[in-house]
Amino acid sequence: MRSVDADNIRTLPLFKNMQDEKFEALIQPAFLQRFPPHVTLFERGLSPDFLHIVLEGSVELFARHDDRETTVGVIRPVTAFVLAALVRQQPLLTAARTLESSRILMIPAEIVVSTMRTDIGFANAVADEIAGAYRGMVKELKSQKLRTSVERLANWILREQKGHGDVGEFDIPFDKRTLAARLGMTPENLSRNFATLTRHGVEVQGRTIRIKDRDALVTLANPDPLIDDPELIF
Repeated sequence: MRSVDADNIRTLPLFKNMQDEKFEALIQPAFLQRFPPHVTLFERGLSPDFLHIVLEGSVELFARHDDRETTVGVIRPVTAFVLAALVRQQPLLTAARTLESSRILMIPAEIVVSTMRTDIGFANAVADEIAGAYRGMVKELKSQKLRTSVERLANWILREQKGHGDVGEFDIPFDKRTLAARLGMTPENLSRNFATLTRHGVEVQGRTIRIKDRDALVTLANPDPLIDDPELIF
């Protein structure tokens, strides 16, 4: 790993409060790797070998049961994943694959676990990361159970708009089938919901979304700070 990469990684919330010598020991066996799109990083049911951190690109967490498959989540920079399975040393509940060209930091699982036991700053950061993931899961569950599919789509568009700097136009960062699974609907429902949104200030052409009347979209979405991250939507 290049020293400039190590310096950048050192500033991430997960590592910034570590002791210097512990960070150096943690990062020494790690490596950065760039993966092309649609590469499977691991399969469900296996024990985690690495802590993965997405630095560039995006990764889809997905699961299968019988002949069905669904998207559980989409990981985007800068985020660690499989941390809970690694800490508990339990099988991975999902598989993972890149959605686009992605740059991922991979740290061997055994050094992550041993460092947690000897560096309080790192242990606290791990606990905070897992707590944040848990709260995100509860918010996602509330959204799935309390909102209609078109309301979920409307709130997703508002979050994406905020993430793109409040622009009036942006591209969906992955294919529509993945978006549909991510939001808990079929591709056919997604198409119908996009059509519905034309009455609420949204125009969709291919993967491009144009927001022509944000107030109308907000009225439909009815965002809730106990479901949606306020800094990402309000």
